[in-house]
Amino acid sequence: MPLPTLLSILACLSLALAGCASEPSVMRWDAAAEDRGSDGRVWPAPQTQEVPRYRYLGQLTGEANFRTVGTGRSLWREVWSVIAGLSGRQQPPTELQRPSCGTVDAHGRVLVGDVSRGAVFVFDEAHGRLDVWDQAAAGQRFVSPVGIATDGKADGTGEVWVADAELGRVFRLDSAGRPLGVVGEGLLQRPTGLAYDARGRRWFVADGMAHDIKVFDTQGRLIDRWGRRGEATGEFNLPTHLAYTPGRLWVTDGLGARVQSLDDQGHPLSSIGRRGLYVGNLVRPKGVAADDEGNVYVVESLHDNLLVFDPQARLLMAIGGTGRDVGRFYLPSGVWIDARNRVFVADMFNGRVVVLQFLGGG
Repeated sequence: MPLPTLLSILACLSLALAGCASEPSVMRWDAAAEDRGSDGRVWPAPQTQEVPRYRYLGQLTGEANFRTVGTGRSLWREVWSVIAGLSGRQQPPTELQRPSCGTVDAHGRVLVGDVSRGAVFVFDEAHGRLDVWDQAAAGQRFVSPVGIATDGKADGTGEVWVADAELGRVFRLDSAGRPLGVVGEGLLQRPTGLAYDARGRRWFVADGMAHDIKVFDTQGRLIDRWGRRGEATGEFNLPTHLAYTPGRLWVTDGLGARVQSLDDQGHPLSSIGRRGLYVGNLVRPKGVAADDEGNVYVVESLHDNLLVFDPQARLLMAIGGTGRDVGRFYLPSGVWIDARNRVFVADMFNGRVVVLQFLGGG
């Protein structure tokens, strides 16, 4: 039988079977071989005799985090493997390339912005599926999605905002990833970090090249600007990442080598870090987040560390160092925390998101 004819028959057969032969999928956290035997890894290490504060949960990389339920392969997969083998063109796996930022929405989905792929990866544990959103607007794909935040709504009306630094705009998506509109056209120079204040119904955007924080209402209208370029308290020099906790906005002041916090009116409250050569100093700070005990997490990208500070800005510990092994990073970028106090680190040049569980400070 000629090859084109055989391929046509197999394609028709696969379409007929696809609807009834697929198997459900579940999401797992141990996505790679280096995870094996690492479950239970804690920080501080047991040999220090200190109480563990963080436990390694796993990592997110893409399709490798999902497996079908059951012991056998589905008929659809068998058919597709024949088709792929005959055609000689297997699709490459869908996986993270350069994850830079992320968040967890009200449904527990982990949303990760990937600047190399130019897309948002959606890890949906509840439904056992991975989605990829690459449409920023009608006829426009993402180029460099470096900031992402959600409004926390779980009723189907929630929005996801994505900052694209290269396109110079923030894009509004619905909870299914469909484009809703554009924010900051002609107002933003290079948007990066995003955060949302649910009580005040305000969105915060770090505009790096303008050296300020722009505040928008839920309709995308500019309502305020906080800060200006400078080194004084409340001033910024290339602000990048943001995090919001009730009554406090955390801002990574990139070239200022510090993280500042502002109150709900934009007035400065505190500052963390200073430039230096020692562990705990900041040289190239990026992602920032805070847990429900007030601890503040800062990614120190140059030294491949995740730094943890207490509410009084005292260094508690550093997790990391350069490498690919569990507990190490290679040019990490973003950090975010979900309602279960899981800490997610965008390990950019390792192409993964590392997941830790905060065990509490008691």
